[in-house]
Amino acid sequence: MISAEPLIYIAIFASVIFVVQGIYLVLFGKSITMNGKVNRRLQLLEKGGNREQVLEQLRKEMTQHMKSQSIPLYSILAAKAQRANIAFTPPQIILLMAGVSVMAFFGLTMMTEVAPPTRAVVAVGMGVGGVFMWISGKANKRMALFEEQLPEAVELMVRSLRVGHPFSSAVQIVARELPDPLGTEMGVISDEAAYGRDMGETLKAMAERLDMQDLRFLAVAVTIQQTSGGNLAEILDGLAKVIRSRFRLFRRVKAITSEAKWSGKLLSAFPILALIVINLIQPGYFDEVMDKPIFIPACLVVTGFLVLNLIVMRALVNIKV
Repeated sequence: MISAEPLIYIAIFASVIFVVQGIYLVLFGKSITMNGKVNRRLQLLEKGGNREQVLEQLRKEMTQHMKSQSIPLYSILAAKAQRANIAFTPPQIILLMAGVSVMAFFGLTMMTEVAPPTRAVVAVGMGVGGVFMWISGKANKRMALFEEQLPEAVELMVRSLRVGHPFSSAVQIVARELPDPLGTEMGVISDEAAYGRDMGETLKAMAERLDMQDLRFLAVAVTIQQTSGGNLAEILDGLAKVIRSRFRLFRRVKAITSEAKWSGKLLSAFPILALIVINLIQPGYFDEVMDKPIFIPACLVVTGFLVLNLIVMRALVNIKV
């Protein structure tokens, strides 16, 4: 008889991620996605919010996660949630983890015969791991879009400066013309500058919050021009070329190292996949050795080597540019 439990675990874990994404879209609507032509700030303004209210809402969303790193266990999520700009508050994310863990527990109860303590541990792992994977995926997608949009944004600033617009107007144009994620971020910078905050300081704060080197270059260029003068259009034009060259180099490095990355993932995943296939084909294959005292230590050693393999392969392909 073929055991279906491994497939049930995979299905429940996948459903956890889909449920989290569904709840997010239901609560915040399509304006929270990053695939629209109009950025979220402009959509909030079009819905009737005044400029100050929208700025306050967006600033709260952009900074709430790093301010909550003192919450137990939340610190492992704070940096990624900050980069992903998750609109959920930290308490809401913790409640979401608890909710999907309960959902996973009921799913395991109805579809498997595992002991209750084991079900509880697996359910919590699915809830926390599912939310973490969801946030990590959104953070990676958002930062990839940032890297792709930034050269275009700087070039748009250069064109605006060359036709006579001041830098604040150039930022407003970028905020109006570009979609998310950069459009909303630049809109917040434009609004903060309009309320009296220094433009260079605002750009530097955004660069530190997102931990993005190219944004730091932009903030430094603007700050130096403000203090010592110079042709900002020419400075930003050179910066745009540097950013675009770095972007191409990152893509080339990613392409070169992709084979090694996937080799490491495959080598680490193969024993787990083999275990699942064996369990599906012959469920009682390991029954004779599971009662041996060396079985659990051997499993832990194998797990340690798999994790070590991922760490080593990641270190080998982590090329600094």
